[in-house]
Amino acid sequence: MAYVTGTALLATLVVGCSADTGTSGSASDSKPGETAVAAAAPGKYQTLPDPCRAVATSTLKDLLPGAAELSEEQQKKVYEGTAAVTYDTDRRVGCRWKSEAPSSSHSLSIDFERVVSYDPAVSDDDRAREVYGKKETAAGLSSPSATPDAADAGTKKAGDTKKSTHPAASDTASATASASGSASHALTGPSSEAGSTEPEDTDDTGSTDGAENTDEGPDDNLQPRILDDLGDSAFLDDLLTRAGSTAQHRTVSVVFRTSNVIVTVDFTEQPTVSTVVPDSKELQEKAQALARQLVDKFSE
Repeated sequence: MAYVTGTALLATLVVGCSADTGTSGSASDSKPGETAVAAAAPGKYQTLPDPCRAVATSTLKDLLPGAAELSEEQQKKVYEGTAAVTYDTDRRVGCRWKSEAPSSSHSLSIDFERVVSYDPAVSDDDRAREVYGKKETAAGLSSPSATPDAADAGTKKAGDTKKSTHPAASDTASATASASGSASHALTGPSSEAGSTEPEDTDDTGSTDGAENTDEGPDDNLQPRILDDLGDSAFLDDLLTRAGSTAQHRTVSVVFRTSNVIVTVDFTEQPTVSTVVPDSKELQEKAQALARQLVDKFSE
């Protein structure tokens, strides 16, 4: 009887251990499945190129004409550019160039920002799309996520706002030129009718001081706008402002996104003569051409 009881007890212990082992394994296998979360796709770009070497010297010569008048050593220094101060070159870098000529000064700056999402449920691209959208909205342009009606309203509003900016600055230049006795603003009608004829002579044509063509047709095509053929998303901004009490300068900005990188190009011209208005069309064409080169560079 004692022998049989011992055998039964041994069998019970063996069965109990086996059961515990199976239960433990089952619990261990279930936890990873219950807590696993699929991570969003990482961005295409994990590093950034050297911005001061991102622009070809031939392009810099075109954008910075004043450098051609300098000595070879000085030209080299201008074309090398000045790197922007940054604390994480894997996340953001930039470079700036500047040259001065007797007639005007030019400056160029580029900024590369690599966007990283720290939310595993949000991809780097989605986060970059959000950051880019805020820049677009800040420029007064419609957001890509807006409804068609809202986008149209936003575009019209942005066009109206920027459109008033250009003539306002041009009119200021015209007033300055008139005050200094500029012959280009002399009226053809009788002097007694100057108050009534001046708006027709100036506003209908959009003429300023002869420095640029500001007819309504061309100006409409040069307004700040969304660009459809540059990177994944892009827009252009154009701002004419007055520096101090005399000089005025125009800055054309092109901002585009390619995957999880946002690139900003700022191209500025400031004439030495206060009545001269920088050519919007020329600056826009050159800024866009550079932006396209940078898109290609990121595609390499």
